[in-house]
Amino acid sequence: MSFNLGVSRERVMKILLRIIHALVDLEVVGSENVPDTGGFVLATSHISRLDTPFLMAATSRKDVIAMVARDYQKAPFLGWFLSKLGVIWISREGYDFHAFREAANFLKNGWIVGLAPEGTRSKNGELMEGKPGAALLALKTKVPVIPAAVIGSADMLKWFSKFKKMRVKIIFGESFNLAQPEEAPKEKDRLEMATTEIMCHIALLLPEERRGFYANHPRFKVLLDAKNNSERSKS
Repeated sequence: MSFNLGVSRERVMKILLRIIHALVDLEVVGSENVPDTGGFVLATSHISRLDTPFLMAATSRKDVIAMVARDYQKAPFLGWFLSKLGVIWISREGYDFHAFREAANFLKNGWIVGLAPEGTRSKNGELMEGKPGAALLALKTKVPVIPAAVIGSADMLKWFSKFKKMRVKIIFGESFNLAQPEEAPKEKDRLEMATTEIMCHIALLLPEERRGFYANHPRFKVLLDAKNNSERSKS
């Protein structure tokens, strides 16, 4: 397997950046939380088909690849564009072991692999219950997780109808490692706890009205209290 995705990918990235610069006010928060090197699972919220291009444009790293649902292969233009950009196509039906092996190889070679643990786009913008794919990938490859949130990517028509630039905000949180607690010896329990951990870290990056399924989760409240205490100590 080759990890050099070719000149065409570089050209597509340049085109993508030009389009975004022309049509989008892209704000990136927490870029310092994306290290210059090393393998990471980038776990993000998901509200639009445009999330993947925006996330890839939000970091200067060239060794970033996304896991994208095969459904998008048939999407007009977007499927062609993502294929040229270079993604790992994954089936939503059960575990796609081929896709996960491919992703694991990229991670072991120091790449960032991005995916949305929700598995599909949120129709109302609120965070949905996470699926175990991101947790499984991070645990099996023993790489840290970088949580991310995308805000505004579903509002293209609203802004363009006003002849204004689209406003999109990408937030990267601090990376963290998933523990394998002894009190949860079964893999199913470990995956559930790890998935909750990832989703609660993503929820921390979102405004209150978008935290959805995890807004009142006990683990989220613990993380939120720790974040607030840390911010108070710095002020």
